[in-house]
Amino acid sequence: MPRFPLVILLSFLLPTAALSAGKKFGQFIDEAEPEIPASIQEGKQWEEGQVALPPWPAEADLVEIDLDSRSAANFRYFIDSRHLKVGGDGVVRYTLVAESPSGARNITFEGLRCTPKGTYRLYAYGSNNTFTPVEGGDWQPISPQTGDRLHKELHGHFLCISRAFTPRPIKDMVRAFKGQIQGRENDGFLSD
Repeated sequence: MPRFPLVILLSFLLPTAALSAGKKFGQFIDEAEPEIPASIQEGKQWEEGQVALPPWPAEADLVEIDLDSRSAANFRYFIDSRHLKVGGDGVVRYTLVAESPSGARNITFEGLRCTPKGTYRLYAYGSNNTFTPVEGGDWQPISPQTGDRLHKELHGHFLCISRAFTPRPIKDMVRAFKGQIQGRENDGFLSD
């Protein structure tokens, strides 16, 4: 019969003896830990507020957006500054006018959320001085892979405070459209 050192034999026999005596051995706990610690509380789910369509934009209220990515062949973009709003749900809602080089215009009513990567939603299309709601429109991610430079710049430079993921004050949005916000202000840092 092979000989085992006494220490090895005891390491096998002691747990068995403790279990047979009805005692727990070591520091292991038989019950599973809860999946979520008691100190963690579930946050409130974000809910979108009620949305009312704005009036038709007046030419005098349109402010051109000074986009970094614009070239001579691209559209020009305008925001109706008079009806630019931040809802109680944190959504920035705006009327966007896209003008082609030939002067043709597309008008939409949209919303944008200042989440870390940003999302936007189309609420209505405009034609003949009225808005027609979009049925079943949903929030779309803002992604550089889709080639949507407009919404990426609206999110990153004009409507949201970088790193805070909250909407800018409306007067600062209008200043940003006009190119009156300096780089450091645009980054969300406080001035010196």
